[in-house]
Amino acid sequence: MPRGTLEVVLISAKGLDDNDFLTSVDPYVILTYRAQEHKSNVQEGAGSNPQWNETFLFTVSDSTSELNLKIMEKDNYNNDDNIGEVTIPLEAVFEEGRLPESVYKLVKDEEYCGEIKVVLTFTPERNEEQGYNEEEESGGWKESASEF
Repeated sequence: MPRGTLEVVLISAKGLDDNDFLTSVDPYVILTYRAQEHKSNVQEGAGSNPQWNETFLFTVSDSTSELNLKIMEKDNYNNDDNIGEVTIPLEAVFEEGRLPESVYKLVKDEEYCGEIKVVLTFTPERNEEQGYNEEEESGGWKESASEF
C-alpha cells in the first residue's frame, strides 16, 4: 500500500471545445484524488489552448490508484460547464516515482474533446522501518555479530 505525497504539475491543455459563442472559453481544472480536491486558476480568455503551470499536492495513504482531472468552463451567467475529463491510473507513478510530461485524452460523453498535459511525481513516506539502509550503518549489532 503506497503512502506518501503525489505531486501533480498541471501544464496545459489543447484542442478544447470552444463552444462559448460570445466570448472565448475560460477553463479551469478540478483535480480529485479520493476525497481530496484542488481547483486550478481560471485561465480567462485562454480559449481552446490554456496554460496553467500550477502544482498540486495530494496525500496518498491507501491503495486508491486513480487521479481524476475535469476541465470546466467558467460561466458568469449559468452553472460552469464540463468540457471534458480523464481518469489517470497511478500504479506506474507509484512504482517509478516520476512520470515525465505526459498527454492524456479528455473525454465527454465517450467522445474525444481535447488533451491535457501533466507531470506526476510520487514521494514515498519515510518512516523508521522504511528508512533503514544497511549500507549506511557504521557499526551496531550487525557488524559486531559477524565477528563471532
